[in-house]
Amino acid sequence: MSSKGTILIVEDQVGFRMIYEDLLVDAGYQVICAEDGEAGWNLAKEKKPSLVLLDLGLPKVDGFEVLRRMREDAEMKAIPVIIFSVMGEQANVKKAMDMGANDYTIKGFYTPRQILSKIKSQLILFETMQDVAAYKIPVAAGGAEAAKFQKE
Repeated sequence: MSSKGTILIVEDQVGFRMIYEDLLVDAGYQVICAEDGEAGWNLAKEKKPSLVLLDLGLPKVDGFEVLRRMREDAEMKAIPVIIFSVMGEQANVKKAMDMGANDYTIKGFYTPRQILSKIKSQLILFETMQDVAAYKIPVAAGGAEAAKFQKE
């Protein structure tokens, strides 16, 4: 079976890592895991995953810092990031979304299958945006192509 993409799980709790790794592998994704923010940042930089499932309360480097680094890095700023945290306070949700997170899920509020659906949705949206960004139409100024393009 070919992989649907690579998901990086950055989570310090081994139980959550195992549940989501098994779920994602069963769904056809390649999965890499990190147990702290520093390792997560290094894996993201090295592997350029299709999506990152990111906890906020991490040892060494917290999830906000990992997200900040990703959004400031030209090669990684477009990679979808879903925050996966117990920190459900509105201030944390707003901060993460303002920093460029694509979605925010609170541990325990969503089933693993619901989170899998969020992951699939973000990957579809990301692929669609990549296709749109790569779509270019050569149109000569004032030429027949321009008139045809305007008409269509």
